[in-house]
Amino acid sequence: MKDYRNDAMMLRQIIMDHYQYPRNHSLTDDESYLCRHMAADSCIDDIKVQAKIKDGIIEDVRFDGIACTISTASTSIMTQLMKGKTLTEAQALIAEYNKMIALKEFDYEPLQEAIAFVNVGKQANRIGCATIGWQAMSEMILESEEDND
Repeated sequence: MKDYRNDAMMLRQIIMDHYQYPRNHSLTDDESYLCRHMAADSCIDDIKVQAKIKDGIIEDVRFDGIACTISTASTSIMTQLMKGKTLTEAQALIAEYNKMIALKEFDYEPLQEAIAFVNVGKQANRIGCATIGWQAMSEMILESEEDND
């Protein structure tokens, strides 16, 4: 994937595309899905994230709710990136994303479109928005691992 970290226009286009046309933006009644309700104290973000994890593989991820542009776009991208990943791969991806948000050295290659949030860490009030869906996924991965222990 091309490195868009220094192309502000491209980063903005990725974010707006996922905000206007969020992927995997519907919930299911299927009880085999794990679910996390996430709400921000300082923003309108109030979402539910669902994941179907079977035999250590993330088969599906979806979300719905009310959220700002950054939260909606980052969660939309996260749902796409997580599908088909093992729990170990997903945790590694979340770790790289969190390093990027924390303005630490990170591997941009596996993040694909999530690289659009490379500058969010410079705006402290947006960090929660950019990580709310990722935090939900992280919690569901931990729950899935605990269920299999």
